[in-house]
Amino acid sequence: MQPVLNIEDVKCVEVALTREGVSVSELMHRAGCAAAQEVLELGGVDNVVVLAGLGNNGGDGWVAAEALHAHGANVTVVTPVSPDELAGDLARQVAQSAVRAGIAPMVGPSRDELESLLSTTDVVLDCMLGTGFHGEVRAPFDIWIDCVNACGAQVVSVDVPSGLSAQTGLSAKSCVVADMTVTMLALKPGLLADAGRDVCGAIVVAPLAEQTERLVIDADPVAWRTDLVDYLEVVSAPTAAVDKFSRGSVLVVGGSRRFPGAAIMAARAAARMGAGYVTLAVPASIAFVAQSHLLEIPVVPLPEDADGTISADARDVVAKLAARSSAVLVGPGMRATGGTTTVVSALLETDVPLVVDADGLNCLSRLTDGSLPDFPEVTRRRAPLVLTPHRQELGRLVGCPDNPPDSLVAQLEAARKIVWADGGSELVVVAKGNATGCVSVERAVLPKPGPASLATAGSGDVLAGMMVSALAQRASEGTDLALLAAFVCEVHGYAGSLAAEHMGARGVMATDLIDVIGLAVDAVEEHAMYPESDD
Repeated sequence: MQPVLNIEDVKCVEVALTREGVSVSELMHRAGCAAAQEVLELGGVDNVVVLAGLGNNGGDGWVAAEALHAHGANVTVVTPVSPDELAGDLARQVAQSAVRAGIAPMVGPSRDELESLLSTTDVVLDCMLGTGFHGEVRAPFDIWIDCVNACGAQVVSVDVPSGLSAQTGLSAKSCVVADMTVTMLALKPGLLADAGRDVCGAIVVAPLAEQTERLVIDADPVAWRTDLVDYLEVVSAPTAAVDKFSRGSVLVVGGSRRFPGAAIMAARAAARMGAGYVTLAVPASIAFVAQSHLLEIPVVPLPEDADGTISADARDVVAKLAARSSAVLVGPGMRATGGTTTVVSALLETDVPLVVDADGLNCLSRLTDGSLPDFPEVTRRRAPLVLTPHRQELGRLVGCPDNPPDSLVAQLEAARKIVWADGGSELVVVAKGNATGCVSVERAVLPKPGPASLATAGSGDVLAGMMVSALAQRASEGTDLALLAAFVCEVHGYAGSLAAEHMGARGVMATDLIDVIGLAVDAVEEHAMYPESDD
């Protein structure tokens, strides 16, 4: 796994490196040379334009320019002020060194001059704004960014694309769209989510020093980004010695007269994920509709209220069904009522692995007056519990329904409020978004984000069905539940890619995902076991 550090923690690592004998000057030289090396490895690079800012990020650019010049590239550094006018001592020194090496800077060019220069270059090295950036981009960098994005050259950003917050992943109106980002020391959360997914391109981490790995771990990473090989811990060895009972039995509780489809999709997804036996329990009035879509899956009609939702009278029936199951999912399409809240409460009291999704989460919010961290006894149980909220649902769970998390780091912070209040190792919050964090009390695990094709109604119901199926088959004492949840998210993302190949990125529907889950599981497991076969 790759550690992900908050920006403040990156600064602490830099300080720690200086205490171990790696000076700030040496770090800048290594950062600039690392960026230059990535440019050279692109191949066929004759002309390079370096856009240098006023701080240390710009200093990295001057170092890179001198290194590229030494390798025979024709380098031009564009700077808002002359090297002698740079305020920072270190940035000024490396800029003056580059000038002495033969690099003639272009100081404060007009838009026409910059556009003309960029039209003849092979690579643009973006060193304008670093990891400390937030807010909006000021002149002249807003104009420079527009020029970079309009040119046809390859763009390599140093540490973070200028205009992107490396902490939140939120971008300014003007933001560089890079083909590659060479980030220093460790991954930052903003590179992996929201606008970062669109503007960073390929991400390369330059450690800069042999002590970096140890110091980064000591800094307590905010999250860990998975590699496929990490899933070997939760991938089962292939065996033919199975039957439908040994592959786990799943109970899905959900649905309503208004939303019958969500529970149906979740049940189908659970079966496609490999559960040997799946049962669906829904309000009696939609049982026939559900059965007509599920030839292989038995449907149990439950007592219902007049509005077609599961009533409180279903509590004992659901508890008995749960006791015969390997894992239970509650929530898809069930709506949040007094009756459904009673059923969710009953399932929380069982000793069966449980996934709570969608309206099950809204019922959980009702049970805790919209502040789940203040009621840890509700989620504290002996069996695994996985909550799968998207950002709005997460906001409702932690008491900020009108101000839900708006970034990956905010998702992780909200999820940690829940798991740290609970304090047990059996709870995982799968904080869903355009990047998802699987958060346990020990750590947060970040699976590779899925494609945009997953942004469709019902996609979350499919994920919930997959999640409960994985719990039924793979969860045992000692299982890393956060890693298992991340594995399911990874498979879900791969299914989105497979479906998009047939339906197009905008044409995928949730049912399309269900049909390729089995293929996605096989592919992710194969790549985890045999990474050398990856393209």
